[in-house]
Amino acid sequence: MAAIGLLRRKGVEVAWFAFAAANLVAMALVPSWETIPFHFIWISLTLLYGFRVWEPKPTGIVLGLVILATGSLILSDAFSGEQLWGELFEVPLMATMFLAMVWHARRRQEAVRTLETEVGQRASLMAQQKRFLHDVSHELRTPVTIARGHLEVLQRMNGESAQEVGVALDELERIEHILERLLLLANSKQPDFVVLGDVEIESFLEDVFMRWSVVPRNWTLGELSGGTLQADPDALRNALDALLENAVKYTEPAAAITLGARSEGSGLAIEVADEGSGLPPDGLERLFDRFARADSARSRANGGAGLGLAIVNAIVRAHGGSCEAANSEAGAVFTLHFPDFVEAPVPARAPS
Repeated sequence: MAAIGLLRRKGVEVAWFAFAAANLVAMALVPSWETIPFHFIWISLTLLYGFRVWEPKPTGIVLGLVILATGSLILSDAFSGEQLWGELFEVPLMATMFLAMVWHARRRQEAVRTLETEVGQRASLMAQQKRFLHDVSHELRTPVTIARGHLEVLQRMNGESAQEVGVALDELERIEHILERLLLLANSKQPDFVVLGDVEIESFLEDVFMRWSVVPRNWTLGELSGGTLQADPDALRNALDALLENAVKYTEPAAAITLGARSEGSGLAIEVADEGSGLPPDGLERLFDRFARADSARSRANGGAGLGLAIVNAIVRAHGGSCEAANSEAGAVFTLHFPDFVEAPVPARAPS
């Protein structure tokens, strides 16, 4: 049984040794044609090592045996006059070629090992980061929930809403919102972060528009290209909510906010335009980074934690798309570019 197991593990090596032995016999029996089996031995050895990559010690033993066996046969034939003495130079030449293969194969093996180690370390680091964020969010949610409960009880006992209690409740709600977004960002690198499906973009955007139209702004539903987008509806809704929330933060109640979509060949561009204060030109490049804010001079109440646009960017990139931000004559325009859009064979609806 041990011999059978060894044969299964080393079957290729055993086959090569049999092949090499047969060629050595051919070299001894037919000296005038011995260069052909000679090259068969060396070429097959080089190919075998390229797939197996033995450890240095067995590699040296096999190389020494092949040099000794082939070199002694050629040397014997040279003494008997059946081969030219120059044929002996074939042995060191083939050995040098084999050693070159050994060097390249071992370098490749080391590179693969290094890459596997780095990939494993990176995966472990990402897993630790995800666990850390989950643990932190869980640990923070418990005291936040308890504090909220006590404040609500205090508010009911006093019979009237104190300003300090209201501020504390708002801050607790802000903490919960930040925790939810941190968890969303932590999951953005997971392969199942988005689950793609068919999204009828016209009805989908109309639903998003209706949900936000209760906020006191001059809402406008722009041109909508009808068709089907391959997207995760929940993730897409989160991205649009973050964009519209951002637009509400930086606009006055009478300002206009427009939501629209247009086809781009096989893709789709969803735009959110507002009549706010615009974006600083020097901050456009890092606008979608984590904890970046459109204007660091804004107040904390308006600026938020700087996670909304980072979430938008993570969701869009998970769909294979890209984000774009620019200033317009009226304010700011955010554009989300998505691939895999099939436009419906109907004309786009006119702006309302």
